[in-house]
Amino acid sequence: MSKAINEGGLRLMAVHAHPDDESSKGAATMARYVREGVDVLVVTCTGGEAGTVLNPALDRPDVHERLVELRRAEMEQARRILGVRQVWLGFLDSGLPEGDPLPPLPEGCFARTPIADAARPLVRLMREFQPQVVVTYDENGGYPHPDHIMNHKITIEAFEAAGDRARYQEVGQDVGVAPWQPLKLYYHQTHHKERVLALHDAMRASGRESPYSDALEKWVDRSADSGRITTRVPCGDFFEIRDRALLAHATQVDPNGPWFRVPLEIQRAAWPTEDYQLARSLIEVGVLPENDLFNGIR
Repeated sequence: MSKAINEGGLRLMAVHAHPDDESSKGAATMARYVREGVDVLVVTCTGGEAGTVLNPALDRPDVHERLVELRRAEMEQARRILGVRQVWLGFLDSGLPEGDPLPPLPEGCFARTPIADAARPLVRLMREFQPQVVVTYDENGGYPHPDHIMNHKITIEAFEAAGDRARYQEVGQDVGVAPWQPLKLYYHQTHHKERVLALHDAMRASGRESPYSDALEKWVDRSADSGRITTRVPCGDFFEIRDRALLAHATQVDPNGPWFRVPLEIQRAAWPTEDYQLARSLIEVGVLPENDLFNGIR
């Protein structure tokens, strides 16, 4: 990773657990900011090695055998579509354990790596890239995948340590990189009930079948989720780019699945934003909700 090429400009770092996460969480926001001249870096913590083939059309032995290679190629294609830069941290996918009792996570995987060791390369990237804004998952990981929760933990660690000369003192010294303190930290909050219900109602109002009926019937409201959204970024004009980036992850996405069943014009009318929780801020941001991750920085 070279030193920030957009010195003096706006820089956004999005930290994700696996290839494809960047295209399903905040992709339209990133596409919008790239087109506005913001330098956007996606950090991918693992290679998705423990993933499976989720597209029925590609569920073949030859695809399974080349899955790691294919996922890297898919990530590169999605990166180009979004217009972002991207870096691999190089940790091993922990997988999603299933069973009762749950089996242990594999030795050497991302989620079993000591926090300081896992955060160290991210601290380095923050000091090199110098983002003003960092985006990651909340303490639940968005959903309780071990890598998503670990992704949250190391981003918090790096955000708080990157600007501290007393911490990770050796990180960046070899290339003369100084400590750097990002100003704002956000959590993705796009997949929440208010949005899902708005899309569900809009589909039904148009006479179409909603892909969210089952999810809403099973939805469990949690008091901890109330009031999280502080920031709504208008990005409906970039939903098509978001979808193309997600479809680039062909082994992970069924193009005939529920993700793509709501027409873009309905999405833009019913919910044209991607939503976030401002988790940390070192600057005054004024009245909430915001409509810009760089509010107070521009």
